[in-house]
Amino acid sequence: MHSRGDDDVSDWLTFLPWQTSAAQSWLARRERFAHAWLIHGLPGTGKTHFARAAAASLLCEQPVQGLACGQCQACQWVRGGNHPDLRLLRPEAVALEEDGATGQEGDTASEAAARKNPSREIRVEQLRQLQHWFNTATHRGGWRVAVLYPADALNLISANALLKVLEEPPAHTVFLLVADAPDRLLPTLVSRCRRLPLPAPSAGQARDWLAQQGVEQADQWLHAWGGAPLKALRASQNMDAPYPSWLTAWLDGVLQAGRQADLSLADELEKLPSQGWIEHWQRLFIDLQLGGFGQPARYYPSLQGRIDELAAQAGPAAVAETLKWLGQQKALGNHPLNAKLYIHHALDRLHQACRRA
Repeated sequence: MHSRGDDDVSDWLTFLPWQTSAAQSWLARRERFAHAWLIHGLPGTGKTHFARAAAASLLCEQPVQGLACGQCQACQWVRGGNHPDLRLLRPEAVALEEDGATGQEGDTASEAAARKNPSREIRVEQLRQLQHWFNTATHRGGWRVAVLYPADALNLISANALLKVLEEPPAHTVFLLVADAPDRLLPTLVSRCRRLPLPAPSAGQARDWLAQQGVEQADQWLHAWGGAPLKALRASQNMDAPYPSWLTAWLDGVLQAGRQADLSLADELEKLPSQGWIEHWQRLFIDLQLGGFGQPARYYPSLQGRIDELAAQAGPAAVAETLKWLGQQKALGNHPLNAKLYIHHALDRLHQACRRA
């Protein structure tokens, strides 16, 4: 397990290696910049990092090839989190995860930590607090940059408030919105932005970058997290293996068990968000489907032997039907059911799909 935090990985002022070329090309047109950009791409490939590094580059007083120099006063302010012309609009929960801040004016980190349920939405009050900022002259006559992420954390009220701002944008102000899937956003909001799709890293770029961060067996982590290097890095900092121990315990249990499902994992799964353990089972069942047709595992190649054995035991029809069911569960989001009852049902459903005939 690795203990390095995200702040140890790279400076917010510096683009990730697979982003530099796209950033330089885009920033070269800054004199004719749109007032709002929607930055989108595959999850876990560094879109938020790109947006924050882009903000630093736009605010830099002596950019080098269009990118932040890292040395001027503006760059030092950005690095310290106190540039007067930069605002980060993010949910309170995201701010706490990133740096212990609340994302709200006047709140301290300790006050935020005391909150039992920090908001996972970007609230309309956060946008209203920008009005005074919009009406204040920019520092040394440069840009004013607002970075908003993730854009799908906007609720209907805050999305409409942002739409009104973008319809009559403040002078010298650039909005950088970050989203995994623009189609999930308010269409009228998307129409007010220029879209900037970001490239995903190649497998070699992602592997080399993870190795530079001290991640051993980088290929295994990348496989397990769908080729998304930032997801793989975060997982490597919090897990001992690219897959959770409960997943291998379930694999071993279902290979050995009879007709009855082993429900002993329920207590452990109950502590986790349902979306998380559903995603792991989706990956496993995709590997089972591939194994049923003699293909290598996509996500968990180190479990290939057990995957092949279980694929032969379950049969392709049962695996395909279970994948469909898992997709339906994922679409439901957070289940408004009794958590333990739901997990017991899921364990039984998955066991029956894979038990030996």
